Order: sequence, then C-alpha cells, then structure tokens
Amino acid sequence: MHGKYKVAIVGSSGLVGRTVLKVLEEKNFPNVTYTLFSSHHSAGTKINFLGEDYIFCELTENSFHFPFDYAIFCAGGEVAKKYIPLAVANGCIVIDNSSEYRMHPDVPLVVPEVNSKEIFKNKGIIANPNCSTIQAVLPLKALDDAYSIKRIVYSTYQAVSGGGRYGIEDLEKQSYGNDLKKFPYPIYNNCLPHIDVFMEDGYTKEEHKMIQETRKILNRPNLSITATAVRVPVVNCHCESINVEFEKDFDLYDVRVLLQNSPGILVADNLEKNQYPIPTRVNGNDEVFVGRIRRDTSVAFGLNLWVVADNLRKGAATNSVQILEKLIQNDNLKLS
Repeated sequence: MHGKYKVAIVGSSGLVGRTVLKVLEEKNFPNVTYTLFSSHHSAGTKINFLGEDYIFCELTENSFHFPFDYAIFCAGGEVAKKYIPLAVANGCIVIDNSSEYRMHPDVPLVVPEVNSKEIFKNKGIIANPNCSTIQAVLPLKALDDAYSIKRIVYSTYQAVSGGGRYGIEDLEKQSYGNDLKKFPYPIYNNCLPHIDVFMEDGYTKEEHKMIQETRKILNRPNLSITATAVRVPVVNCHCESINVEFEKDFDLYDVRVLLQNSPGILVADNLEKNQYPIPTRVNGNDEVFVGRIRRDTSVAFGLNLWVVADNLRKGAATNSVQILEKLIQNDNLKLS
C-alpha cells in the first residue's frame, strides 16, 4: 500500500457520522484522504472538514468500485447489510457501527483497550459494539482478569442521543406538545424501560445486545448476565449501575488502583467532595468514568460500580476511529 490511505465515511451526515468527523479532525491523521457518503437526502450538502470544503456523496451500489483502504459505516443495519459486502469485495476493510455483524462468529467485536488483537483477525469486517456495552467492558475486563467474574447485573440510564436526532428532538420539543418522533411515550420528565424492540422472553433487543456482546468481548460465552435498559431525559452520555459478583474475594483499595491504572478509564470517586461521574461533566470526553465503587454486602464477593461515558464519542465514534488508527499503525509498520 503506497501513498495516502483512502477512507470512506458512510452515514457521515448523521449524529454518529458527524461525531466521527469531529474525532477525525482532532486526530488529524497524516496521509489520509476521505470521501464522505450519505443518503440521497443529504447528498450535495457542503461541509467544512479538516479545513476544507467537502460535499456529501450519495451512497450507491457503485460507490466502492473506486478502491478504498478502509471505511467506517455509521448507518443502520439495512445499509450495512447491503453495502458492506460490496466494500469488502473491493478490498476495503470496514468498521461497522450497526448491529448487523456484531454477533457473527467470523467478525471481531472490538474495544481497543480490551481486545485490540482481535482487530487483525478480521476478514474484511470489524464490528463496533453497542454504545452501552463499550463503556461497561472497559472496567469489567480489568476486573475479570483479576478476580474472575461470576455474574453481572446491568441497569442502564441511557441518553436520548442514543436514539439519534429524533430522540433528541423528542426531548427538546415535546414539552411543548409536539408529536413524538422516536419514543412510544414522552421522554420529557419521564423514564422509559424500553430501548429497541421487545423480544419473546420479555427482554428488549438492547438488553440482549449487552448480554451477548459482553460475553463475546470478554470471551466468556457462558457468563451469567442480566440487564435492564432504561431511556432517561438526558441529551447525551449513558450512565450504568453495574453489579458484579466475583469468584473470589478482593480488596477494595486494590480494585480502585486496578481501575485507575486501566487504559481508557478515569476514576472519579471522592464522596467527601461529592465527586462521582455525571453526564454534564463526562460529555465531550473519550474516557470511561467510574465512581461509587463499593462492596455489595448482600453476596460474598460483590461489587457495585457507577459507569458513565459519552455514548456518541467512546460509545460509537471514538471507538471506531481508534480501530482505524490501529489498522493504519499496523500498515505503517509493515511498510517501514
């Protein structure tokens, strides 16, 4: 591979796509050229990116006839299902933000701080996990390696930005009586224990994603996990109460030190100063913030954590760009 890397951003006009562009501007990779794809609704729109004027190009079946080295897909499952095979067939390695390929056995599901080696086992597709899963597995991986997790109980408090632009509009506008665009009930002044569709067992698809993806990323296919996912009236940043039961005992001080020294994690846990992670302070950051670290005394070896992260950044865009960065670094090593 010589000269500049050619990278496609698919769904670049959407909420996650624009966040990807923002993160790419911050990273400012050398020797990379970008093509920005969107639906026909946004095609032709001009945007300033990396100090230059770019135009959103309409995504078509011929878009990947021009060879790209890499692509980040920020579109839904149907777009991923249709267009990713076309990209891969033309030699492109795709990082996909949809849920389409996450549980496919031949597709790595990657959080770089947790399992970056899986990136290089790809067969053309690398899946970006669900936003709520990404922030959870950073502390859980460190804890599992040290103490061996027996059981996880997830309770999530997820921001409306996880539902896209319409989710934000529901929160910002419906207090004035506007029609709902995303949620089945008003989210303003409300909490909805309903994210994605309900499955036959009474769990939502979002809850199933967290359970299945955590098992895959941690390489613990039989790990006992349960989850309740709730949409809350917060614009951005997901919060999670994570209850963990271990196979063996732990020292609380050692747990704090372990998390403080784990990549991608910031511990904010000083109760005397009322320090704990909250969305308004986490918003715009790439780290996963952990606080309220305390024993669960109802079981022998239990621990409670409060975990907050920017779901548009680390929960989607930043994680994708980190994967891209690893791929480029690996290629540069091959060429050097």
